[in-house]
Amino acid sequence: MVRRLAFGVALPTALAAPAMAAEPNAAAPIEVMVVGSYHFGNPGLDLNNVKADDVLKPQRQKELEELATALAQFHPTKIAVERIAKSPALIDHRFAELAPADLNTNRDERYQIAYRLARQLNMATVYAIDEQPDETEPVEPDYFPFDKVVAWAKANGKEAALDGLLEQGKAVTSQLEKWQAEGSIAHVLLNLNQPAQTERDQRWYYRVLEYGDTDKQPGAELNAYWYMRNAKIFGKLMTVAKPGDRILVVYGSGHNYWLRHFAATTPGYRNVDPSPYLRKAE
Repeated sequence: MVRRLAFGVALPTALAAPAMAAEPNAAAPIEVMVVGSYHFGNPGLDLNNVKADDVLKPQRQKELEELATALAQFHPTKIAVERIAKSPALIDHRFAELAPADLNTNRDERYQIAYRLARQLNMATVYAIDEQPDETEPVEPDYFPFDKVVAWAKANGKEAALDGLLEQGKAVTSQLEKWQAEGSIAHVLLNLNQPAQTERDQRWYYRVLEYGDTDKQPGAELNAYWYMRNAKIFGKLMTVAKPGDRILVVYGSGHNYWLRHFAATTPGYRNVDPSPYLRKAE
């Protein structure tokens, strides 16, 4: 049975009053700072992939050290990254296996930003909070069913329009590569994490909504599944968060919009703008 909350229905005064009363011993809020990143190691996993400069170069390593020092001023109590955990405790097994030399050989942004900072702060644990379809559970959806959008566009004469939408994504990638040529890694991240950029990224998803009709709506489904993935990611974060925590989340920047939305609107949580810290490192 489908159950809905009828937000337009007024509650009886006697029932509503306790909910309206102030909580004298409210717990300290959980502060969440999302630092959206591009993929440092050029894994080629996205629709449009950045040609990342080699972060193992001495100058880039210096920039990453400065970035870690700046992010440390947030005083995070926990760090979470885009990785699938192997256990319900959501412990990032890769950080647990970290060797000192790994920062000199592994280009992955989780190593270069999150693990570097965690090691600097002498943290024993990094949390893995990503969500992906489980191949052993076929009832789980594909969280990014773009192939269905492409198929609908081809069948309905919208292929050229979809190609134009993909070109917009390529323009964003080109802009990121320009930022990379202009300055430091912190400079790129500062631009990538600006609210205006986050809004532009999200508008791309909303443009996909038009790919559908009264029978099939693959664009709407893609948006719904993308929201679901991010909701599950934040739900996992909530399982390890404690009142008063200051949690740094290092994730692909495409997740910025929804993860910050949840941090800003979930009761007991507070979204923290990373810009002041990135600016210090810039």
